[in-house]
Amino acid sequence: MIEGRDEPQDFEALRKQLEETKRQLEEERQKRKDLEGQSTPQPASEADSRGAARSGVDSSMEVAPINEADVTLRRLVQRIAMILQAEKIAIMFYDREKGELIGIPPAYGIDNEHLGIFRIRATHGISGQVFREGEPAIFHDTSADSRTKEDPFGLLHVQNGITVPLVIEKRDEENRVIDRTTIGVLHAFNKRHGEDFNEEDVRLLERMARNVGSIIANLQMYREVLEEREELAQTFESLTAGLILVSPDGRLSQMNASARAIFDAPADSIGKNYRDVLKNEEVEKIFLANQRGEETPKTEIHVSVHSYDRIYEVQSAQVKNEEGRGLGIVAIFNDVTDMKNIDKMKSSFVAMASHELRTPLTAIKGFSSTLLEGLDEDMYGKEDQREFLGIVVQECDRLRRLIDDLLNTSRIEAGESLKPNYSRFDLLPLLEKSVMVQQQASNRHKVSLDVQGPLPATIVGDQDKLDQILTNLLNNAIKYSPNGGDVIVHAKVEGDYLLVGVEDQGLGIPKDHLSRVFEKFHRVNNEDNRKIYGTGLGLFLVKHLVEKVHMGEIWAESEVGKGSTFLFRIPLELDIEKAKASND
Repeated sequence: MIEGRDEPQDFEALRKQLEETKRQLEEERQKRKDLEGQSTPQPASEADSRGAARSGVDSSMEVAPINEADVTLRRLVQRIAMILQAEKIAIMFYDREKGELIGIPPAYGIDNEHLGIFRIRATHGISGQVFREGEPAIFHDTSADSRTKEDPFGLLHVQNGITVPLVIEKRDEENRVIDRTTIGVLHAFNKRHGEDFNEEDVRLLERMARNVGSIIANLQMYREVLEEREELAQTFESLTAGLILVSPDGRLSQMNASARAIFDAPADSIGKNYRDVLKNEEVEKIFLANQRGEETPKTEIHVSVHSYDRIYEVQSAQVKNEEGRGLGIVAIFNDVTDMKNIDKMKSSFVAMASHELRTPLTAIKGFSSTLLEGLDEDMYGKEDQREFLGIVVQECDRLRRLIDDLLNTSRIEAGESLKPNYSRFDLLPLLEKSVMVQQQASNRHKVSLDVQGPLPATIVGDQDKLDQILTNLLNNAIKYSPNGGDVIVHAKVEGDYLLVGVEDQGLGIPKDHLSRVFEKFHRVNNEDNRKIYGTGLGLFLVKHLVEKVHMGEIWAESEVGKGSTFLFRIPLELDIEKAKASND
C-alpha cells in the first residue's frame, strides 16, 4: 500500500491534471461550432467493437478519435488503481434503451473480451443498487455477501471491492450544484497484498468518480458534436441535388457527390478554389453577386460534361452568423433538363397534334362541301362521288387513329395497361393482311412479305394488338420513306420466338436517336423530318404493346440516308397468366 505521505501529493497532482483537462474541454466545447475538421478514427480491436455494440453507448465511445480527454481518462483510471492499490478498475455505463449497466473502456486489469460481456440489469445486484440509490457500497467477500450474488463479478474473479455512483453535476455561476445525474457506476476490485478496502478508500473513490463522470460527460458532448457533423455531412452527400458550400475566401468547404458529378470534380476538391474546380462562368457570376451581398433569384445554367449538356436550376445565398458576419455561400443545383425537355415535347406535340387534326378536317370539310355544292346540279358522277367519299372515310380513319393514340397514351401514363384479349390465332394470314392493307394505301412504295423458313400455323397472343404493331411500323416505314422504295416485312422463327422486322429505304435515324425513338413525343428534328408530321406517339405505343402485352422486346437498326429496320421478338406460345399478371 502507498504510504500516507505520498497519497496527498499524488492526488493533488491528479486534481491539477483533471482541472487542466476540464478547462481544455470547456474551450473545445465553446469552439465546437467552428471545428475545421475531424480526426481520423483509429481502428479498435474486435473485442472493443463487440463491447460497443453491447453497451448501446455511442459507437465512438470505443472507436472515437484518440484525443486528449481519452488519454486523460485512461491515465486517471490507472492512477485510481495505483492510489487504491486495486487490481481491477471498471466503469459501467447505463444504457437507457436496454435498462442495463454495461462495462465500457477504459478499464484497468480487465481485457476487452471480458469487459464486453460485463453487464447487469440496473435493477439487480450491488451495481444496480448503487446506481439507483446514488450511495457508495463496500463489500469484503463476494462469496458471502448476498448483495453481489447477481453481479457478474465471477467473470473477473472479484473477491472484494468498492462501488460508487458516477454522477454528473451541473453548477450555477456561484458554483452551487443545481442538478445531479447518475450515468453509471465505478468499481474498484481486489485490494492488493491481501488487504481490504476501507471507508477512506470509499471517500477517495467517490471524489475521483466525480472527475471520471465529468470527463465522460465532456467526451460524450464532444463526440455528439462530431457525430452531428458526420450526420450532416452524410445528409449532404446523399442529396440528389448538388450542394456546394464556399468559404468567404472562395474555397470549397463542402461539395456533395451530386455536385461533383455535375461538374466532373475530383473527390479531393475540398479546400480548393471553386473557380479552379467548377470552371463555369455562369456559376462564378452568381457566387460573385452573393459575395457582394446581392440577392440572386433562381437561375438556370448550362453545364457541359463529356459533351453532354444539362440544365440546372441554381438557388444560392450568402450564409451569415447571428452577428451578421458572412460565413460563405451555399448553392443548390437541381437538374431540370428532363423537365425542360418535357416542356419542349409538349409544345412540339401541341403543334403536331394541331396539324394532324387540321389536315384531315380540312380534307373532310373540302370534299364534303364539294359534294354538297354539286348535289343539285349533278356536277359529279358516281366515280367522282365514290372517290370523294373514300377520301372523307380515309381522313375520318386518320382522325380516329390519332384519337386512339392519345387515349391509349393517356391510359398508359395513368398506369392503366391496354386491356389485352389473348387467343390462339392464325399467324400468316395476319401478316399478309397487314402488308396488303398498307400496299393499297401507297402507290409509291412496294410493300412485301419475306418469310424466312416455315412459320407455325398459329401462335398465342393478342391478334388485334399484333395487327396494331405491324400497322404502326408499316405506317412509319412508308411515312419516313418520302421518295418511295421497298418496304419489307421479314418474319422467321428463332427458337421459341417469332422475330419480325419492318425494313424501309427511307431517311434513316441518327445513332444518337436510336435509343430514344420509342420515347413519348420524341421525333428526330432535322430538315427532312420537319416536313413529315406526326404526334410522336406511335412507337411509344408499339413498345408498350410488344413489351407489356406480348412479353417481348423491340429495337431499331438504322443508317442515315439508307433506311431503317424495326425489329421485335415475341414468344410463339405466350404464357397468358404471366402476361396478364404483368398488365395488372
